[in-house]
Amino acid sequence: MKGKLLNMLAELKAKSQVTIPKKIVDNLKLSQGDKFEIREENGAIVLTPVVIYPQKVIDELKENVEDMKKTII
Repeated sequence: MKGKLLNMLAELKAKSQVTIPKKIVDNLKLSQGDKFEIREENGAIVLTPVVIYPQKVIDELKENVEDMKKTII
């Protein structure tokens, strides 16, 4: 179903909670605890799954990129 637009209904519950329909969860391979960027865009709510890395991992990746740049130049 990847690439196709899937429209389903969800209900706003207590404490502003919304359950993502199982079909969408399965299609996107989402898991409990996944993080999302949420924004309002032209009157629509847009959820985008995100991955959060510890700062140490980001710093190591940056260092590796810098090392690779030195071997290319």
